[in-house]
Amino acid sequence: MNNAENPQLTIPRVSGSTDWSGNKNSIYKTLGASNHTDKERQSEDYYATDPKAAELLLELETFSPNIWECACGEGHLSKVFEKAGHTVKSTDLMDRGFGETGIDFLSIDNLEWHGDIITNPPYKYAQEFIEKALQIIPEGNKVAMFLKVQFLEGKGRKKLFLSQPPKTVYVSSSRLLCAKNAEFEKMIAGGGSAVAYAWYVWQKGFNGTTGLKWFN
Repeated sequence: MNNAENPQLTIPRVSGSTDWSGNKNSIYKTLGASNHTDKERQSEDYYATDPKAAELLLELETFSPNIWECACGEGHLSKVFEKAGHTVKSTDLMDRGFGETGIDFLSIDNLEWHGDIITNPPYKYAQEFIEKALQIIPEGNKVAMFLKVQFLEGKGRKKLFLSQPPKTVYVSSSRLLCAKNAEFEKMIAGGGSAVAYAWYVWQKGFNGTTGLKWFN
């Protein structure tokens, strides 16, 4: 996706303007958005998502031809969407050898994105990513975020869920992995993951009762 196809998209490049590193205080304030424990927390919060999560999501939902993966890492999700025929804009604040780098999604102003937004956001800023994404897409378009089931908890997020409820929360019945530094084999060798994840899917303008479904 380029600016000619989406003329109102103007993305500023930044150099680490957002603090992506975790600390204990922030972890306990936004625990539901965290992918891992404090002890394992990596600087800049890079935990790659199992591509299977994206493959399963595409079986559950239909999406716009245009998708923005705004925390793309090494492209584990983006590559699945591209293979499925979507035009994917892949950006990240950090340079991990894939997509457009130096892009701080939360610092973008005066933007409209004419498509859907799908990502596994940095744990510390999950709610902010959701709110920004819903702000910049048109009515009827979708935002899908891969987060812990525990993200459903919290008084602050309760306000979000009441004012902008997800249309559907898809809970993975089997474990899907988010691997530190994309080291999936190492994670599997160490016993896999005890963390339960879900896809949270918003459709802008939806104001009904959130559906809860299971997959995988």
